[in-house]
Amino acid sequence: MGDGLEIRQHSREVVAVTLSRPPDNAFTLGMCHELSALLACPPPGTHVLRLCSEHEVFCRGRDGSASDTGAVRAMVAALTEVTRGLAETSLVTVAQVDGDAAGFGVGLVAQCDVSVASTRSRFWFPEVSKGLAPALVLSWLPRMVGRRHAFWLTATGSALSAAEAQQLGLVNFVAEPAALSARVEAVVTTLLQHSVEVHAEIKRDLRDFNEADPGTAYRMAGDRLLLASVTEERDPG
Repeated sequence: MGDGLEIRQHSREVVAVTLSRPPDNAFTLGMCHELSALLACPPPGTHVLRLCSEHEVFCRGRDGSASDTGAVRAMVAALTEVTRGLAETSLVTVAQVDGDAAGFGVGLVAQCDVSVASTRSRFWFPEVSKGLAPALVLSWLPRMVGRRHAFWLTATGSALSAAEAQQLGLVNFVAEPAALSARVEAVVTTLLQHSVEVHAEIKRDLRDFNEADPGTAYRMAGDRLLLASVTEERDPG
């Protein structure tokens, strides 16, 4: 367990990661490395990673204490590593969002496979107020919400309510704060009814097909469906 990140095995199949670095739960370099390591090499038998927070704030971005070029470069590389890790991990990632998510915090929510937010949650990108274009955000946000929504959100820093974030596809479900934990428990229970191997395959296909042009994606999908069907015929049990 590192400073700001509490990791515990909730059950054999579920690992819980809690952001605990008040007041903003802002990510440090160490937190990035620790989460990336977990995503790359989860404990054996783990199926779901449940990401939540303390202090009624989810995550308001990254720690801004880096002052020299080398430190900034290291932080940018670490943030990119986490973003890639969320996409490539074999774990099913579930975000439990209660409170503010800003900048990199929105990225954590959006890059998780399933996200559940409380009605008091807000989502925004504050970089424009600092005179910055959020390049890492713009590498994934337009594909998720569309170019024009991505422009407006990053060009103005406008905050979204949980309901608005759900409409745009940044979160899957919205619940009242008192019901949030139970709603996430229900999501995890539903996921655990299915195969970890199939979920990992679905994640791989989503990633590969999204990165390919339509023609290539169709060919890849056909090849994988054929392989899976032949394998099922040979081993029906």
